[in-house]
Amino acid sequence: MSGLTQLVKEGSLLWEPSESFKEQSQLVDYMNWLKEKKNLEFDNYESLWSWSVTEIESFWETLWEYFEIQSSTPYLRVLSDRTMPGAKWFEGARLNYVERVFRNRKGTEDAIISRSELRPLQTMSWKSLEDKVAAFAAGLKASGIKTGDRVVAYIPNIPEATIAFLACASIGAVWSSCSPDFGSPTVIARFKQIEPKILIVVDGYRYGGKDFDRVDTVCEIQKAITSLEKTILLPYLNESPEIEQLENVVLWEDFINVHMGASFYFEQVPFDHPLWVLYSSGTTGLPKAIVQGHGGILLEHLKQCSLHMNLQEGDRFFWFTTTGWMMWNIVVGGLLNGSTILLFDGNPGYPNLDTLWKFAEETKMTVFGTSASFILSCINSKITPAHFDLSHLRAIGSTGSPLPPEGFAWVYEHVKKDLWLTSVSGGTDICSAFVGGAPILPVRAGEIQCRELGAKVEGFDENGNSVIDEVGELVITEPMPSMPLFFWNDTSGERYFSSYFDMYPGVWRHGDWIKVTSTGSCQIYGRSDSTINRGGIRMGTSEIYSAVEGVEGVKDSLVIDLSNEQDSGLLLFIVLEKGTTFNEGIDKSIKERVRVHCSPRHVPDKIMVIKEVPRTLNGKKLEVPIKKILIGVPFDKAVNKGALSNPDSLDFFLEIAEG
Repeated sequence: MSGLTQLVKEGSLLWEPSESFKEQSQLVDYMNWLKEKKNLEFDNYESLWSWSVTEIESFWETLWEYFEIQSSTPYLRVLSDRTMPGAKWFEGARLNYVERVFRNRKGTEDAIISRSELRPLQTMSWKSLEDKVAAFAAGLKASGIKTGDRVVAYIPNIPEATIAFLACASIGAVWSSCSPDFGSPTVIARFKQIEPKILIVVDGYRYGGKDFDRVDTVCEIQKAITSLEKTILLPYLNESPEIEQLENVVLWEDFINVHMGASFYFEQVPFDHPLWVLYSSGTTGLPKAIVQGHGGILLEHLKQCSLHMNLQEGDRFFWFTTTGWMMWNIVVGGLLNGSTILLFDGNPGYPNLDTLWKFAEETKMTVFGTSASFILSCINSKITPAHFDLSHLRAIGSTGSPLPPEGFAWVYEHVKKDLWLTSVSGGTDICSAFVGGAPILPVRAGEIQCRELGAKVEGFDENGNSVIDEVGELVITEPMPSMPLFFWNDTSGERYFSSYFDMYPGVWRHGDWIKVTSTGSCQIYGRSDSTINRGGIRMGTSEIYSAVEGVEGVKDSLVIDLSNEQDSGLLLFIVLEKGTTFNEGIDKSIKERVRVHCSPRHVPDKIMVIKEVPRTLNGKKLEVPIKKILIGVPFDKAVNKGALSNPDSLDFFLEIAEG
């Protein structure tokens, strides 16, 4: 690592917004609107946040007015019951998420710009998007799809996925999607729960220069999900795929072309009508089928994209994602305020890690969303994105795992000096962030700028007391409109309750460690159920990873604490860079960095080299299931192999457990 990247201290000031940057932000526009229309004046972000989580009914009602939400019937009240679970929002209102999307249509201007390993850079105008969505919606209705029916998609992050979702939601049907890199057991475990009538698929995809045929997988999905009435197939890998083994199939072009010219109709649905179903990772059991509503997501995504990401008309918004991760839903949400959304399907490291930076140059990207792991990979590969033309780039967002201080410093040293870098953390559970960015606040190394508006985020100690400048359990103490309506097939609400509310009655426990500072910034320290307690000192795994992966030659790592279960102690598994050999020097460097950056108590007792770290389909490290395997929990109860992106990586740990 170079000088600044290596030496930066946590909390170091790296960037401050200029006065013009602040004044041109959507957040300041909203604050000015509050002053003018509601006689509410706030001197700083922290006072605005405090009001938003204290007077929550007033806050969410001002968003309804500020964003000029269209509803065919008036709401009776903002919030009927402030308790959790069970809060009811904007009862009586009838609206449609997609109607808001096309309120911003701008004719021939770009709505979507996309690229994949199979397709060159392509653009789609708002007019073309509208025509195709209307035609697809007409096709769904002609197929007998009604309000409340489920439509599912096994499709990459390409324009057709956005078209199909918008069409589905426009008629009040319920959407759900999986990426085609998911295996059939994983897809079936998700889709079968919600009994879909329509399945949208591709014949295959290309990733990292390799082709993956998916026709056999689609056949397996069809056979397992008996509720399916029709499958719409998009030839993506091959122009004329062999699909004779599939049943009740219609090709995408045939399905949509017959209805081109159809007029648009937006089904007016209740505020809490299901919009889509998202899924938990399902690493240890059946994935939770999380249902979220039209109105709650509409308000939350307008807030998130406009006030916290500062997306405006003319922006070009990108986040690297697949259709199997909630960030895909956030990207689609960029259309709500007239931004152009940028879609990429493929391996971000193929043929090298310059690929996405080149995509940023080609598309004149203004907001670049990625993951902490991608930024760390760029550091380890010693690339310099600054040699691309990134003059349009205004902001970078990072999520998926905590971004360490050296990740922040690298962005300012090797990407762009004048840039708003936001680290964000939230969850599939609300399809948004709890903590993230604000364009009027400074950026400090290793810190998340703020708790987001309307999100009453606190850190609780063991006794349920809120703590500041100490690590605590991340909780939400007031309801939010995008919280799940329910889990599918959880009629008693028992699984929903046990997922969030069984530790602190009436308080949402999210499962992360957080430190809220006295200045209002935050730090996330990893999952609370995988925290390492050594000699009474608790340490989030993210802090250890930051130290370990800062060692030259270390590409990735996984830490498992068996101190309380076995005599094995604290185990560290590392993945080395290609061409690097584990030696005494690396061993000593790792232990020294952990000793200095974390604590002497968290120095690993044993270091082992592995080929790759087991990760979920969404890229999260598999800490708790691996710990269960190592302490002897039966494999089928410890982990759901189908929920992993690299299931073969488990073999190493199974051998240790059996040996």
